[in-house]
Amino acid sequence: MPTMNPDGFEAVKTPDCYYSHGRYNKNGEDLNRNFPDAFEHNNASIQPETQAVMNWIKNETFVLSANLHGGALVASYTFDNGNSVTGSLQGYSKSPDDDVFIHLAKTYSYNHASMHKGLGCDNRPMFSEGITNGYSWYQLEGGMQDYNYIWGQCFEITLELSCCKYPPADQLEQFWRDNKVALIEYIKQVHLGVKGRVTDRNGNPIPNAIVEAKGRPHVCPYRTNQHGEYFLLLLPGTYEINATVPGFKSIVKTVEIPDNTGKFSALKQDFSFSEVSLPFSEVSLPSIVASCPKTPLYKELELFSAAAKPIPHVLALITVVLVIFK
Repeated sequence: MPTMNPDGFEAVKTPDCYYSHGRYNKNGEDLNRNFPDAFEHNNASIQPETQAVMNWIKNETFVLSANLHGGALVASYTFDNGNSVTGSLQGYSKSPDDDVFIHLAKTYSYNHASMHKGLGCDNRPMFSEGITNGYSWYQLEGGMQDYNYIWGQCFEITLELSCCKYPPADQLEQFWRDNKVALIEYIKQVHLGVKGRVTDRNGNPIPNAIVEAKGRPHVCPYRTNQHGEYFLLLLPGTYEINATVPGFKSIVKTVEIPDNTGKFSALKQDFSFSEVSLPFSEVSLPSIVASCPKTPLYKELELFSAAAKPIPHVLALITVVLVIFK
């Protein structure tokens, strides 16, 4: 997508390194503050450009992406917003896949001509190794990379590629040389982790089955697409992958994930539900599984974590009740 904001692009008559009305669309809205937010209600009216991108994300199975910005030289990764559940009180908003995001950001920064040096636009050290957690840099609401990760099941980072927001055209060739290897190496990371299909006993695809790695649940569970396919970006290591079809016993498989990026293919691991037959997978399942709500999901977790911490004698009572029922 060459530009998400064609109005703003056309509005810039005299490019400026530091500021321009090109940031906003014709309605005066900042499109990178316009997406639904997982942490708080975003009061901005969803713009046509934003809705078009949301529809595109919903209708395609994107796995890895990046959005390109100007104004700094750094690879920034999710979360951009946060609360106590994600650790924002400590100045860092951590996602369940924080290790993968750090790897993705470093892959870009260390393959870039100079990003890994971590210099700010005044040539002072600012970003260690040329990367930053978005929230640690500055908090923002309604950003595209958080939306992609939570609702699009797509790992996205933000690449700030120039201290000058609108570089002169005669510098474009140098920008290409600085970023070419980094772009290629970043694209190869789509082959991290594990992928596969979830099928019924007849080999038919089961859409909307939940497939996630144990220990890193997403607040909006990652599900198979209409072809029964799933994709999980994971660093090399041993993982338990849990596949769940509502109403049936989950299937858990232990996988050893190698570094397959050089081979251009993630590890393949399929799941077959022998108890599920064609009529169920084709008709019943999609109507059972609700789409992920467009509400501040992490807000609910924050309220739960603050208000639902049982005191010791309540824990003892719960233990007794569990023993009795067992």
